[in-house]
Amino acid sequence: MRTEFRLSGSGGQGLLLAGIVLAEGAILDNKNAVQTQSYGPEARGGASKAEVVISEDDIDYPKATDPDYLLALTTEAYTSYGKLMGKGLIIVDASVEPDPQIKARTVRIPILDTAATVIGKKVVANIVALGVLAGISGVVSQSKLETAVKNRVPQGTEDLNLSALRKGFELAAAAKATA
Repeated sequence: MRTEFRLSGSGGQGLLLAGIVLAEGAILDNKNAVQTQSYGPEARGGASKAEVVISEDDIDYPKATDPDYLLALTTEAYTSYGKLMGKGLIIVDASVEPDPQIKARTVRIPILDTAATVIGKKVVANIVALGVLAGISGVVSQSKLETAVKNRVPQGTEDLNLSALRKGFELAAAAKATA
């Protein structure tokens, strides 16, 4: 079974790293995974997008053609990519207002606020978002994702990032309980 993810926001939010970690976690879970990325010409502030395709079978095309999950941390990302969602679930930050023109089911979760106020570092919003995405999709086990986080984040920030990941899984569980 093929599962497609699109992670989108603005440059500097760390979503490219989140995509890499998601793909690595899937590989550690003995699945096939491929990650692609694109971003605007600005290093920070421009649009960025990472796509991850995870499958039990061979992956014949590396891009997300009809994502099962869209993560959008900015209004721009939500309106740009949300309109393209033919199926699946859109996960947006709670600061993003719903757009009635976007028909796909949308869940609003306080990702950015959780990183800033609960964890105390807004720089880990990408890892909170990763926990939310993995917790809702169930496609990668938490233990393998934790290993991938430890492998990929800067040395000395492992505990901070693992706290952010676990908080993301908690937010996902709460969202699933109220859905």
